[in-house]
Amino acid sequence: MRNYNFEKWEHLFTKNIIYMLTQIHEYKGEQNLFIEANPDALAELVEIARIQSTEASNKIEGIYTSDERLRQIVMDKTTPRTRSEEEIAGYRDVLNTIHDNYEHIPVKSSIILQLHRDLYKFGGSESGGKYKTTDNIIEETDSAGNKKVRFRPVPAWETADSIQKLCDAYERAINDKKIDPLLIIPVFVLDFLCIHPFGDGNGRMSRLLTLLLLYKSGYIVGKYISLEKIIEKTKDTYYDSLQESSLNWYDEENDYKPFVEYTLGIILNAYREFSERVNVLITKDLSKPDRIREVIKNKIGKITKKEIIEVCPDISKTTIERTLVNLQESNEIIKVGGGRYTSYIWNREDE
Repeated sequence: MRNYNFEKWEHLFTKNIIYMLTQIHEYKGEQNLFIEANPDALAELVEIARIQSTEASNKIEGIYTSDERLRQIVMDKTTPRTRSEEEIAGYRDVLNTIHDNYEHIPVKSSIILQLHRDLYKFGGSESGGKYKTTDNIIEETDSAGNKKVRFRPVPAWETADSIQKLCDAYERAINDKKIDPLLIIPVFVLDFLCIHPFGDGNGRMSRLLTLLLLYKSGYIVGKYISLEKIIEKTKDTYYDSLQESSLNWYDEENDYKPFVEYTLGIILNAYREFSERVNVLITKDLSKPDRIREVIKNKIGKITKKEIIEVCPDISKTTIERTLVNLQESNEIIKVGGGRYTSYIWNREDE
């Protein structure tokens, strides 16, 4: 059986990883100061992040519903009608549990089982809350539709013991305080995915556990900016880094760096986005057209309508489109490209 420990971490100190760790620590301090000074201003970001996280994490696994149904389910204003909606509702509830109670949720095998049980509680799945009883494999399909085995997780009979040993090793590493939690967390998540403890739901559970572990270590940016949405946008890179870091995992000779770098990149991206959103919140007293104007003005280079919507989710698409037309007519912005490739830049020639 494979050993689980976090002792081999010195090789992770590459220039890129050290840079990202430093940046994340700085952003974390800035975020904490803003949260202390403006707790009520962030309620809207929390609501948006919950919707985006629930949508994106399920979308990665091919689980969909309409935008309107999704919002109603996440806001708990309707009951699920399909299997996909049942799984979406389950994710919503586990996400809410982690958001609201992370300080009191220990990292234990029994807790992981309970969270997985709640993930499937609406569908009445008999596998919810139970480790796999048969061996599973991770396959990939090439461009011609041919399938091949990419990775063989631990066999079913080793699963429960493997998860418990992984949790014990995590607790020892965190309590020793010798290693930055930002290095421990992605190593834990990669090992979890390589164990692949459940017959279904491993990917979604790994993302929920990522949030839980980050929150418990004081990195709560995922409460305000959806990490799952950023992962969904970079899905190919996510799978590539996972594949690179899982090579030779059984022999304990795998390289965690690709997955650690990817995870840190996601966290850093989220903190940067939080900083951008905060700037928008600070200008909340401006009219909606003026807020759109400031977003474009403060953007270096091009910005798309979709990006404006993401930064200003409380402003309707119609208002954004009307404002873009008005800003073009006043020559304050310049339209670049056309159709699906349309973007806008601030006209700095007249400044």
